[in-house]
Amino acid sequence: MYDAIIIGGGPAGATAAIYLQRFKKKVLLIMKDEGALGKTNHIDNYYGFVDTITGPELVKNGIDQAKRLGVEVIEDEVISIDNFPEYTIKTINGVYKSKSLMMATGKNQVRLKAKNFSNFIGKGISYCAICDGFIYRNKKIGLVGNKEFMEEELEVLKNFSEDITVFTNGLELSIEIDETVVDGIITEIKGDEVINQVVVGDKTLDIDVLFIAIGSASASDFALRLGAFLDEKNNIVVDENYMTNIPGLFAGGDCIGGLLQIVKAASDGAHAAIAINRYLKNL
Repeated sequence: MYDAIIIGGGPAGATAAIYLQRFKKKVLLIMKDEGALGKTNHIDNYYGFVDTITGPELVKNGIDQAKRLGVEVIEDEVISIDNFPEYTIKTINGVYKSKSLMMATGKNQVRLKAKNFSNFIGKGISYCAICDGFIYRNKKIGLVGNKEFMEEELEVLKNFSEDITVFTNGLELSIEIDETVVDGIITEIKGDEVINQVVVGDKTLDIDVLFIAIGSASASDFALRLGAFLDEKNNIVVDENYMTNIPGLFAGGDCIGGLLQIVKAASDGAHAAIAINRYLKNL
C-alpha cells in the first residue's frame, strides 16, 4: 500500500513526487511516456537553464531527480482506477493500491476528424462508459478504439447491451475481441437532435451512441469515471488544496487548466504534495 500514487511524469507529477518523498511518504510515480513535453524541442523560459533545453531532457532530469531521492518510478499505462475502499490503479502490467492519488497526465481528449463530430458531443457521443452506459442499455452501441483502454470500456458496456460494434477508425486492433469490428475511418456523424448514424467509407451504420476510447485514457477521462467534477473546458475542478470533490483525489498541471506552462505545472505539483501530506496526516 502506497501513501500516494502519482500518474504522470511531467513537471507537475515529478515535482509532487519529489516533495512527497521528502515528506517521507511511500510514493509511486506511474508514467506512460514524456507527454506533451516530449514533442517540445526548445525551452528557453524555465528558470535555471542558461542554455536551451528540450522537453525530453527536462522530463528525464525531473524523473532522474525523483529516482535519486528514492521515488519508485514505473513506465506503464494506466487503464482503470477504482476508489473503494482505497485507490486501486490497474495498469497493463500490474495492480497498485494507495491511500491517495494525484492526476498529472496533462490534457488530451481525442476528437475524431469526422464531419459533425463536435456537434454531437454530449448528444450521443460520450467519453465515459461507466457514466453513460446504463442510459443506452439494450441499444446499439458504438465504441471507438483499438487498445487496452478500449477493452476496459468494452467490458463495462457489455453489462448494458449485446449489440456493440467496435470501430478501430483505421487503426490496427491490438487485442482480440468477439464483437463486430469495423476497420475503416469514420468520416461523418449523422443525427437530428442526437446521433443515430456513423459513416465509414461507403457504409452508413445505425447506432444510438458512440463511446470514444482511443489510445490511452487522459486525466479527465479517469476523473470523470471516479465522479470528479469537470468544468466547461473539460478541466478537472480542484479546490484551493488541489483536491477534487472526491476525497483523496488530487490533480495538477495542464489537466486543471490555467496557465499551460512548465513553471505553473511545477508549482501545482508542490502545492498538491503539501496538501496530500496534510490529507494523509488526517486519515
